[in-house]
Amino acid sequence: MGKKHNGGPVRPPLTHQEILQQVGALLAGSETDRRKFLLKELLLGVLKVDEATLNILDLKILSRTLRELRHAFRVFHPYRHRPKVSVFGSARTLPDDPDYQLAVRFARLVVQRGYMVITGGADGIMRACQEGAGKEHSFGVNIQLPFEQGANTVIAGDPKLITFKYFFTRKLLFMKESDAIALFPGGFGTHDEGFEVLTLIQTGKSQPKPIVCLQAPGCTYWNQWQAFITNQLLSRGLISEEDLCLFKICESEEDAVREIETFHRNYHSVRFVDRRLVLRLKHRMSGRQLARLNADFADLLVEGAFEQCDPLPEERDEPELQHLTRLVGFYNRRSAGRLRQLIDRLNSLPEKTARHASAA
Repeated sequence: MGKKHNGGPVRPPLTHQEILQQVGALLAGSETDRRKFLLKELLLGVLKVDEATLNILDLKILSRTLRELRHAFRVFHPYRHRPKVSVFGSARTLPDDPDYQLAVRFARLVVQRGYMVITGGADGIMRACQEGAGKEHSFGVNIQLPFEQGANTVIAGDPKLITFKYFFTRKLLFMKESDAIALFPGGFGTHDEGFEVLTLIQTGKSQPKPIVCLQAPGCTYWNQWQAFITNQLLSRGLISEEDLCLFKICESEEDAVREIETFHRNYHSVRFVDRRLVLRLKHRMSGRQLARLNADFADLLVEGAFEQCDPLPEERDEPELQHLTRLVGFYNRRSAGRLRQLIDRLNSLPEKTARHASAA
C-alpha cells in the first residue's frame, strides 16, 4: 500500500499498459456522452501542453492545480446535496474576543438549520466556526504558508481537511461549494476574499448568494468598511448604489442566519439558456404580482418582459429541479445589484399567496 495523502492511502502508480487500457476505454466511449467528451478534452489539453514545450515551472503549476482540484472535488462530492456557508475572518482573533464568540454561535446555529461550514481551517475565526459547527459538519480549506496557517485542532486529521498550495484553487472551492458567505473582522486575507466574492457576484461570474458581514455588538469594523465603500467608491461612481444590496451587516447570529435563509425562501437558483435568464422559484406568482414585478424591474431586460412558465426543454438535464416554477427574461447581464433586488422582491412575496397563485 502506498503512502497516505490527506488521510487516505495513495494508490501505486499505473503501469504503461494500464494507462493505455484506460485511454482506449475512454476513446471508445459514446460521442454523445458529455462526461466522456470532457475527459477527452482534458487528454487533448495534455497533448497540446506537450506540443507547447512549456518550461518545468509551468508544467508543475498545471500538474499541481489539476491534482489539487481533483482531490478537492472528490472530498466535497459526497456532501453535494448539503447547503454550505463559507466563512472568512482573521486567524489572529482570540477566544476571549466577542467576535470569536459570535463566530462560535453563528456556526452552531447555521448547522442547526441544516448547513455545513467551510473555513480556511486555521485558528482564530476559522477555529471558532468549527468549534460551533463540530468536525462532522465542517470543511477545512487550508493553504500552505510559512506562518499562521496550520490546521486548527478541531479539523486537524479529518478527511474533510484539504490543503492547497495555490490561493486561486482554494478560492475556487470557497465559491463553488458555498450557498452563502459569512465575513468576520479580519486582515488583508479577509478583505481579499471578501472583495473577490463581491467582484464575482457583481460581474455575474458567480451565481447570486447572500453575503453577511458579522460583528459583535459594539464593534464598528464593518460599519467603517461600509463608510469607505460609500464615501469613496459610491461617491466617485466606481460602483452603483444597488451594489450595496449585495451584502448585509449583522450583529447577531440570528440576524445573519435569517438573512441567509430568507435568500432561499422562494428563490432557488439561476441558469442561463441561450440569452435568457431562468430564475427557478419554489412558489408560483399571481398574475398581479408578475405584472407589478415587470413594472418595477423592466430596466433589467434588453427586450420583452419576464414570463412565468414551466421548465424549458433545455433544462431536462436537471430532472431534480423540474418541479420548480421558472421566471424567464432577456436579462441585460449588467446589474447584479438590481438582480439581487429582484431576488429580494421574489422572497418577500407572501408565501401563502405564492403557493396558491394559480387560483389568483
